[in-house]
Amino acid sequence: MWVFGYGSLIWKVDFAYELKVIGYIKGFSRRFYQHSIDHRGVPDQPGRVVTLIPSKDINSNVWGVAYKIRAQDIEQVTNHLDFREKNGYSKKIVKFFPKDKNLEPFDLTLYVATEENESYAGPASIEDMARQVVKSKGPSGTNKEYLYNLADAMRQLAPEVVDDHLFTLEAAVKNLDSDSDLKKS
Repeated sequence: MWVFGYGSLIWKVDFAYELKVIGYIKGFSRRFYQHSIDHRGVPDQPGRVVTLIPSKDINSNVWGVAYKIRAQDIEQVTNHLDFREKNGYSKKIVKFFPKDKNLEPFDLTLYVATEENESYAGPASIEDMARQVVKSKGPSGTNKEYLYNLADAMRQLAPEVVDDHLFTLEAAVKNLDSDSDLKKS
């Protein structure tokens, strides 16, 4: 079994795995369109985390990490991820394309939040999303920490890849974050 990390699973792996491979999936875009009321926000002030949305461009891709789960760990890891991703995510099987061209593409499982789930936030302006992210905090930490960790991890994993949505939101949050720091001084 292989699992795809495209959000916090890139930088916060809290399950056993045998191997990790950097690469991408096709036909999707990574977007901060999912509310988080259990990790990076609370019900009264939800945070925003990533999900994948189908792309109109069949050549679009989302970079991340594939984790190979040992046979003896599949049930435990699946139960753990089903609980971790309980706030509106469901499983889907897609084709993964490794960055290492010596490896063949293979199928894997990913968790994706669809528009039908109760915590789907949907599109908003970058400014509105940034205001929400900068002030949200939940049991797993601040929403801005989630965003910053994801952006940093993507720059390390695939420095040649530009994720406009991710990096534009990061810049907007940093701008608001620095403005709030200035107001405190």
